[in-house]
Amino acid sequence: MIARLKGILDAIGEADVIIDVNGVGYFVMCSARTLRSLPNQGEAVTLEIETHVREDHIHLFGFGDASERDWFKLLQTVQGVGARVALGIQSALSASEIGNSIAAQDHVPLTQASGVGPKLAKRIVTELKDKAPTPNLGAALAASVPAESQAAGMQADAVSALMNLGYGRTEAFGAVARVMQQSPEDASVESLITSGLKELAS
Repeated sequence: MIARLKGILDAIGEADVIIDVNGVGYFVMCSARTLRSLPNQGEAVTLEIETHVREDHIHLFGFGDASERDWFKLLQTVQGVGARVALGIQSALSASEIGNSIAAQDHVPLTQASGVGPKLAKRIVTELKDKAPTPNLGAALAASVPAESQAAGMQADAVSALMNLGYGRTEAFGAVARVMQQSPEDASVESLITSGLKELAS
């Protein structure tokens, strides 16, 4: 089982690369986002690898870091999401953007990906809401939103207000979470909205 490849970037295709490791060329499929992050052809490169072994083929999928690889595997636990669709999602959204969409239960950003319609996007956010690693937003929420219903209610009200002003659920959710992390415990909904607007404008 191949878990990582370190070698020379020999060739770059539209959705794949060839990595030369001591004279052996490995064909690796990647998302568009991963391809954009690669060094120039002929330079050293390291990719985290997910190996798929089937009766009729062995496919290697490459990622810039372990978190991207973990998302690739997790997305495929959802019915209707195969390797191609998972790469499409990762081409359209970063790992943090995927995590924030799921944390906010906002399926709309996922529909930017090729092959993902509203029905599948809703299934993804529903099925992964308790499984998804959300390091950035999750850490902010853990630090800023205590279990008390009052704090959760204030957060929901502030998010709703920002959405009424035209912001998407995911970006409103993320802004309020970041604001609550920095706000005093006695902050009001109004102050959260005001600070959230400043956060979104920055």
